[in-house]
Amino acid sequence: MGFSYVGVPEKLCLTGIDLHIRAGETIGIIGGTGSGKTSLVQLIPRLYDATVGSVRVGGRDVKEYDLGALRDAVAVVLQKNVLFSGTIKENLRWGNPEASDEEIQEVCRLAQADGFISAFPDGYNTYIEQGGTNVSGGQKQRLCIARALLKHPKILILDDSTSAVDTRTDALIRRAFQSCLPKTTKIIIAQRISSAEDADRILVMDGGKIDAVGTHEELLKTNKIYQEVSISQQKGGGADE
Repeated sequence: MGFSYVGVPEKLCLTGIDLHIRAGETIGIIGGTGSGKTSLVQLIPRLYDATVGSVRVGGRDVKEYDLGALRDAVAVVLQKNVLFSGTIKENLRWGNPEASDEEIQEVCRLAQADGFISAFPDGYNTYIEQGGTNVSGGQKQRLCIARALLKHPKILILDDSTSAVDTRTDALIRRAFQSCLPKTTKIIIAQRISSAEDADRILVMDGGKIDAVGTHEELLKTNKIYQEVSISQQKGGGADE
């Protein structure tokens, strides 16, 4: 499979992609800026279409699905998602207007958001300013993850969407996904290796191609790019807030 933003096979930014992801699997994606990580996952909900070859979900070409039905089955959480003016409940129900209060609290527990929400004087009725300016970056990311979970997606894509939370909270979110979302296919794009190290498989992207696929332990032994990223992050001390 290949993809070009200008639709020209001679100018592919993704090339030679041959990947099968099993239902319920957790896939990590690591790679430098411009390596094609985000471009790859954007093909799943058809934000773009493959230029060469095809993308299949459940054995069917994504082009065969009703677009609304496909996007209802795929939840994407970006590094910078949008919160609108309204209460926390109203923001979360944007993911599922029919969600009960109990469902909202459950997904917030999974996303490690229930603790800080409950600490607000108005709890889930706390008013969020336009753009979420009155909550921190990490709180905003956790609210957006919870909102995505309310859709009960078959495929959950996290595109560097825990970058603003500390590593402990990040680990708690991933652990909750493993135990509570076993049937949901999870794709985690991450800058820091710790966010993807316990995935079933990790893709190392480089120059629009899959450079290597393996577990954290396998890639540490065999892949130069992964080794270099791991060493640089260990030296950096993983400074995250």
